[in-house]
Amino acid sequence: MLSTSELKSKTPFFLMAGSCVMESKEHCLHMATEIKKICDKLGIFYIFKSSFDKANRTSIKSYRGPGLEKGMEIMQKVKDTLGVPVVTDIHLPDQCEKVGKVCDVLQIPAFLCRQTDLLVAAAKTGKVINIKKGQMCNHVTMKHACQKVKDSGNSNIMLCERGSMHGEDNLIVDFRNLVLMRENDALIVQDVTHALQMPNR
Repeated sequence: MLSTSELKSKTPFFLMAGSCVMESKEHCLHMATEIKKICDKLGIFYIFKSSFDKANRTSIKSYRGPGLEKGMEIMQKVKDTLGVPVVTDIHLPDQCEKVGKVCDVLQIPAFLCRQTDLLVAAAKTGKVINIKKGQMCNHVTMKHACQKVKDSGNSNIMLCERGSMHGEDNLIVDFRNLVLMRENDALIVQDVTHALQMPNR
């Protein structure tokens, strides 16, 4: 089973990347295959990422994904075909057990980083939990999110810096958080994509 201690040992770093949302099995396999080729060439440990449901889309009309059942079928196919770990977002506590049977990393979306029931249910899978720092949170707030997972018996925690919003409708990455969040005894990761986008556009 993948652990944060194993991920810490990966050099020069590890990469979680893929399609934002699952468009199809074929698309996910294509994306994962091509990214893995690049990572293999550069000696980078690769984790495929995609979402079966993007529940926080800007518009109610936006495509959200194939859903839980089909999504886990796709993730299992990627794992079996390429032999890479996989990560996906979860939004509800009752999704955790089913996702945990397939995925190596369960990702808590930024807007849900303080939801106790979700954090506890994710922790109980025993898998690595990647908690994305909420746009409205600082490093101190993330200490409490991290502690909820630890208190539920899981120390395999990643905290993800993904920028903050201060009212100007833009994400600003405070790189001090990459150091400050280390106080939580968690693996710290950076979501580069959110540092390069304008939200709600």
